[in-house]
Amino acid sequence: MPTRVLIVDDDSFARQVYGDCLAEAGHEIVTAKDAADATAALDAAGTFDVVIADLVLPGPDGFSVLADAKRRDPGVEVIVITAVDRVDPAVRAMKSGAADYLVKPVAPEALVLSVSRCIATRQLLQENALLRQHLALVETGQRLATSLDRERLFPMALKALVDALGAKAALLVAKGTDGRLAHAAHEGLADEESRTIALEALAALSAEKERRLEEIQAGGRTWRLLWAEDAGQVQGACLLKEPTSLAMAWSNAQFLARHLAIALVNLRRLTEFEDLVYLDDLTKLHNLRYLQVALDREINGSRQTGSPFSVLFLDLDRLKAINDTHGHLVGSKLLVEIAGLLKASVREVDTAVRYGGDEYVLLLRHTDTGGALKVAERIRRAVESHRFLSGEGLNLTLTVCIGVASYPEHARDKIAILDCADRAMYRGKQTTRNVIYVASPAGPGPAAQPVTPTGS
Repeated sequence: MPTRVLIVDDDSFARQVYGDCLAEAGHEIVTAKDAADATAALDAAGTFDVVIADLVLPGPDGFSVLADAKRRDPGVEVIVITAVDRVDPAVRAMKSGAADYLVKPVAPEALVLSVSRCIATRQLLQENALLRQHLALVETGQRLATSLDRERLFPMALKALVDALGAKAALLVAKGTDGRLAHAAHEGLADEESRTIALEALAALSAEKERRLEEIQAGGRTWRLLWAEDAGQVQGACLLKEPTSLAMAWSNAQFLARHLAIALVNLRRLTEFEDLVYLDDLTKLHNLRYLQVALDREINGSRQTGSPFSVLFLDLDRLKAINDTHGHLVGSKLLVEIAGLLKASVREVDTAVRYGGDEYVLLLRHTDTGGALKVAERIRRAVESHRFLSGEGLNLTLTVCIGVASYPEHARDKIAILDCADRAMYRGKQTTRNVIYVASPAGPGPAAQPVTPTGS
């Protein structure tokens, strides 16, 4: 593209000479005879690469032309020309942003050289600005791709996409650990409005089986879709209201979307790894490490809401006899089958843990002692009536002792509540077995009380 030069001079001969020599050098020329004419040219033609202005003009002088050009485009290069060979105007012009100062008469070669220097400077500054933009884009992409904080990632990614495309509002849906798209974040929308739009959008995307739609209807308006993909697999999508259609802006946004997809894949892998860290290898129940986390969560939640929770501590009766008779492999299979019974006996919001050996712990959310006793009795009866390893022809029978303790009735910290439930369970082991004991409230008195009859 030829560079565009605006020449402002009240001398028509000077305009002709300057214009001819610069046109011959390959520049596109527009001329003006005064400041008003220059303003009209700037209004009509937009930005110029270089403005050449005589300082002495009828009406507003060349300094006003310099100021007007710089106000419109701070990066424009301005060369001032004057017949006044004094230092003061030169200094003032340079302080006002002029790139060069030439004294009449100006040789065509000197003018062409000055314009060439100005254009080279302008191009260098533009390239530097573009490089800074690209660097900022790369840095943003790296921050997205390396983020392992889901709560921080989604707002950060959505803001970056909105900024890149100048959208008036946006909504982000992303794949969770279950592999399904779900509402992740929104910007420029009220919470309730965003939920409504997300539900409609997700229903539409599900009907299309994630076909790469370019637009979608939701919430009574049209949304442009930007897909976040990694290795050809959709990891999320951004719904955008009135984004720019500029190719460069979409290219930048797609670059960021790819890095968001990488982050989503990494988050899912991290979650899977964390799940393995918190799972018991044999039973696939949660392990003791996870129990510590869950108890901290419940205690903090209960302190804020006043809602109770309960702990059941379970120990299998006479498992050693089964191991001695049938071998430890059968015993291990029995532990797995017990785990299945326990998971089936509690809600999804509750936590089932293999504490160690043949001991299990159940953490019952929002459950007081009365509710916990009902769950404990249901489990006790289920274990007592079950025939274990019947598929292998063994039909083994088993019973269990259960200790019950509740927060805050029996204890107010995680060590104490586990200890209370454990002691209550142990009381059953010392008596009849196949029994439930509930911990006593803090203070003097027996450590636990039986709540089921012996020998059901």
